[in-house]
Amino acid sequence: MFSGIVEETAKVVRLVKEKDNLHITLECSFVNELKIDQSISHNGVCLTVVDIKDNTYTVTAIQETLIKSNLGVLKPGDKVNLERSTKLDGRLDGHMVQGHVDLTAKCVNVREAEGSWYYTFEYEPKNEEHITVEKGSVSVNGVSLTVVNSKENTFEVAIIPYTYDITNFHTFQPGTVVNIEFDIIGKYVAKILKQMQG
Repeated sequence: MFSGIVEETAKVVRLVKEKDNLHITLECSFVNELKIDQSISHNGVCLTVVDIKDNTYTVTAIQETLIKSNLGVLKPGDKVNLERSTKLDGRLDGHMVQGHVDLTAKCVNVREAEGSWYYTFEYEPKNEEHITVEKGSVSVNGVSLTVVNSKENTFEVAIIPYTYDITNFHTFQPGTVVNIEFDIIGKYVAKILKQMQG
């Protein structure tokens, strides 16, 4: 379980394809605190540390993950948002994020607004659970955000300077593909309503 509060961005240093899997090696400041089998959110995708060498660590993304996320389009040098799992005795500063990406969306607009930034994302819903609600929560590349201007297949988020600087949002431009995890409570409500109607 994660909170959607990104700790830092890691740099992709190596990508190795093995059958349908992709081994991703990254560099970050807290490699010496990691251990094998630890779960870390990468752009909102929960992946397990499988190797640690020097100042890098490696995780493996399987085909299902690559299909549903933007990890398959990573290149060496790209920045990836990182968050270690939430401690049970800590504060939940964002919202409940599982690290299970629902789908990808495309950034279609970026606008600056007197020190903050507004990003508009467009996506193709796969089912009735893929919705946003005004002032509800959504995870974009693992960042817990509040939805504004929610529509059927688009939504907007506002980014403060701190989030802009510490995450990979500052690299986004129209056409950038991002990972989306819809709010878990919203998904449960949508599923219950469908069962009640059907």
